[in-house]
Amino acid sequence: HVQLVESGGGSAQAGGSLNLSCAASGRANTIGWFRQSPGQEREGVAAIYTGDGFTVYGDSVKGRFAISQHNADNADKVVYLQMNSLRPEDAAIYYCAADHLPYLRTGTATAMRILLDPKTYEYWGQGTQVTV
Repeated sequence: HVQLVESGGGSAQAGGSLNLSCAASGRANTIGWFRQSPGQEREGVAAIYTGDGFTVYGDSVKGRFAISQHNADNADKVVYLQMNSLRPEDAAIYYCAADHLPYLRTGTATAMRILLDPKTYEYWGQGTQVTV
């Protein structure tokens, strides 16, 4: 079982920045950030395969957002989503998600699709609101 606690949401002006964090306790090697606006499907924003640090980004945030991880001594993980050059269309509820994949061949288009697919993830945080 994996527990996720998100923090860092809030309000920023267009062009500004916000940093989200997700503290994950439990066995997880795949952590992603997703967002959802009213009436829209949940969208993959960024994800990281913590085994080798492989990262992937949704097309709409490439070059503006950065995902990174910090491993605590007790194997818990904190994953950050640094969001720069925010746009009004970035406003949404942001969710952290986690799972443990038995194997992932990173660096492939297949891996990218898997990591940004909400169906990959079993565990979800409560969500944090981002307003731009």
